[in-house]
Amino acid sequence: MMQSATLPRIVVVGGGAGGLELASRLGNKLGRRKKAQITLVDCSLTHLWKPLLHEVAAGALDAHEDELDYLAQASWRGFEFRLGRFEALDRERKQLRLAPTLSDDGSVIIPPRTIPYDILVIAIGSVTNDFGIVGVREHCTFLDNRDEADQFQRRLLESFMRAQTLETSPAGQLNVAIVGAGATGVELAAELHHVARLFVAYGFDRIDPEKDVKLTIIEAADRILPALPERIAKPAERELKRLNVTIHTGKRVTQVTRAGLHTHDGLFIPAAHKVWAAGIKAPDFLRDIGGLETNRLNQLVVRQTLQTTRDDDIFALGDCASCPRPGYERPVPPTAQAAHQQASMLVRSLTRKIRGKSLPLYIYRDYGSLVSLSEYTAVGNLMGNLTGDIRLEGWLARVVYRSLYRMHQTALYGALRTALLVIADFLTRPTRPRTKLH
Repeated sequence: MMQSATLPRIVVVGGGAGGLELASRLGNKLGRRKKAQITLVDCSLTHLWKPLLHEVAAGALDAHEDELDYLAQASWRGFEFRLGRFEALDRERKQLRLAPTLSDDGSVIIPPRTIPYDILVIAIGSVTNDFGIVGVREHCTFLDNRDEADQFQRRLLESFMRAQTLETSPAGQLNVAIVGAGATGVELAAELHHVARLFVAYGFDRIDPEKDVKLTIIEAADRILPALPERIAKPAERELKRLNVTIHTGKRVTQVTRAGLHTHDGLFIPAAHKVWAAGIKAPDFLRDIGGLETNRLNQLVVRQTLQTTRDDDIFALGDCASCPRPGYERPVPPTAQAAHQQASMLVRSLTRKIRGKSLPLYIYRDYGSLVSLSEYTAVGNLMGNLTGDIRLEGWLARVVYRSLYRMHQTALYGALRTALLVIADFLTRPTRPRTKLH
């Protein structure tokens, strides 16, 4: 490849945590030095760290203040950005096809086009899995992207405005039911509890959060946070119950209607606002795309090198990839820390590949898990070779939790710019409301 008259073309599809980190670091290492042409493709113009979406949905975070512009990042970090939605793959010609980009009125902004590649990295993340349950798509909100989170926040704010101003308003219009007690569901419930009280502080004084706002979590497993150790789940459950969040475990939702949710054992949970956070899968269009091997969750099956099983020039990382984990029955978990680790390894791997060298094997390292319960507390554990397993709770856990986002920013912006962002956030915080009010 290095003997070619043109530079090797590395195309990264998906500007999430892993894809954007990879493109940024490859741009610095290879793009700026004219050793490869790096291109990032995404269907949006901006990036927001996905673990923050529950804060956007609750109104605790204004996405406009934390979003990153792909075009600006490309200019700063030495790669090219192309706007478009990945829809098809031609492995023989080594081309990927992008769907047309449309305006709000349906007119074509950018026509369909193809992008050639020598090395392709697919990092398109995941979407919510509704498991085919009746009514979920029609009546539940998903938190797959910023638009969905913003939409939920607007509807919630409108409900509070109606409850504040109308003499007679529908009963239960402020009730929120969250299906899925993973990290997203648990963190969202705590944020909504906090935001409801901030609304009252900012003038919604006709609302009594203790009586008028009912938060409910429904989980099919026998406890909340089923993917995390029980020693983390127990203090999180205690805190949620202290906040008067109703928790139903061992309940499978079988149908969702406009009025609420039905479970397998006949329970009906009324709720005006319904959030589905019960599982993930890769996007449906990815199934068998280009003849590549996928699993039942539409994830691309990869080897430990992160190369797809049927094409050595196509890699996948993050939630859309099913990567083996030696010694474990299940593959690498779909977490932000896994995507970060995979992106870091692929910077080395792709550099070695264009030089014709062998590729390293990815080994997942679990550094622990943290769950934030809004301004109240955080719980989790840190794992390492020297520290072992350290349980964290309270303010220290919150500090560590927030530092994860700063680490993501550092990978994108560098240490200096991230430090400036931290200072700017500290200085401007007193001038902003503590929740979004528009």
